[in-house]
Amino acid sequence: MPRSVNHVASRKRRKKILKAARGYFGARSKVLTVAKHTLDRGMAYAFVHRRAKKRAFRRLWIARINAAARMEGLSYSRFMHMLNTKNIGLNRKALADLAMNHPETFKAIVNSVR
Repeated sequence: MPRSVNHVASRKRRKKILKAARGYFGARSKVLTVAKHTLDRGMAYAFVHRRAKKRAFRRLWIARINAAARMEGLSYSRFMHMLNTKNIGLNRKALADLAMNHPETFKAIVNSVR
């Protein structure tokens, strides 16, 4: 009995990998094994950096809130503590946006928690 090989499935699998590797330099986009290794590494970095991006943005928001709070005579930690004791439920992203784009509103929030 002749050997049955599913050419349709294997070709589809290879095309999927090469399509995902489009735009890479040289053999990374042309040779299947090289493209496969490059994609594996790229996907691993993408997974890690999706989480690192969340940490980086949180650090940025905290720095912006801290700078704006210090202009009002408070440190970041004291300001956040006062917000929590007054049960004001603004998250850091919203506070950083207010501090950057609407300083008068941020000043009003600082005055309300004092």
